[in-house]
Amino acid sequence: MGLSSSLVGMRFKDMVSEVTWRWAMNYAASIEDNNPFYFDDEREDSIIAPPMLAVAVTFPVIERIWEFVEGTDFPIEILPTMVHYTEHLQFLRPIKPDEVLYVKGKVAAIIPHRAGTQVVIRFDATDKSGEEVFCEHIGAMMRGIQCDDQGGGAEALPRVPEPQKVEGQVWESRVKIDPLRSFIYDGCSRIFFPIHTSRSFARQVGLPGIILQGTATLAYAAREITNLEAGGDPRRLKTLSCRFSGMVLPGTEIIVRLMGRQLHEKEAHLHFAVFNGDGQIAVNKGYALIDMS
Repeated sequence: MGLSSSLVGMRFKDMVSEVTWRWAMNYAASIEDNNPFYFDDEREDSIIAPPMLAVAVTFPVIERIWEFVEGTDFPIEILPTMVHYTEHLQFLRPIKPDEVLYVKGKVAAIIPHRAGTQVVIRFDATDKSGEEVFCEHIGAMMRGIQCDDQGGGAEALPRVPEPQKVEGQVWESRVKIDPLRSFIYDGCSRIFFPIHTSRSFARQVGLPGIILQGTATLAYAAREITNLEAGGDPRRLKTLSCRFSGMVLPGTEIIVRLMGRQLHEKEAHLHFAVFNGDGQIAVNKGYALIDMS
């Protein structure tokens, strides 16, 4: 069984998601982010949701993708080979608690890879007025699944600038990941998968034990970048992108490291990585765009 570029453009059934204030606050709490933008509901504009909540909004489609596939062309039987490989998020405006989001999805690209085939799904979320809220490109690696042709759609995927010279001081932040963190993130984010909460299941699929969710690791990085590069204002985070390349074990620590910074007019282009407790890269090719205006 293989995949071909004929799947590029295939659409998924639309999904409607209500973002409650409790869900937004719980997500922030799950990554220990006490930013007043997320909790101080006496602010003039009230609270907003953490930008990374976007991945939780779209997760139900990924979790039950067979229910959202339109037609019979997508080979459902290969889904057990899927691992989260890349993430690219563009934030058009903050998610506001107690609003309804409308999510449209489609297969954006099929890309051959030495480890199998990468499938990139694009999600566009809008509010009830049709205003764009965020756009997500989530890349799944289908391990061991051959691409039947040269693939397609890669040319339309969002690009991030290559790291260049470093401007200003770089930094690193050490974040302790407590033993219960994957359970807390699981419940608060509503992103459920047993490798994060079942030691037995994790070991059955070849892991050393329970591992922290990749999106949680990325959310910690977004927290540090927001605090250290955006003055604590999450509205200034416009793009977040990375490749997942290693595991984080609960009960250890991660290091979020700014690798480079380029300033261009009213934008800051940041390149970062996250290292796990063994010093291995868990999040590679990290990129964030900060609005400096």
